[in-house]
Amino acid sequence: MYLESKKISLIALGITALACSRILFFFFNDPEGPNLLIVVVLAAVIYVLSLAAYFFASSPSNLKKSWLALLVQILVVVGLYIGLS
Repeated sequence: MYLESKKISLIALGITALACSRILFFFFNDPEGPNLLIVVVLAAVIYVLSLAAYFFASSPSNLKKSWLALLVQILVVVGLYIGLS
């Protein structure tokens, strides 16, 4: 049960990383739209950063770790948007 819960949390983090990456590029005014490769690479970077937060969190609860990793994803995207605009 614990392993299945952890797997679901990591898959959800991957999906939210992809969504956050796509949302970041949505806010830039580019008439051609974002390149799919760039969106996927940025999603991988966001996922790795949130994965580090997930594994280094001191909480034993998967739910708290997932919320922390999601917060890291949002902060990274907001920081990148501010830095790139």
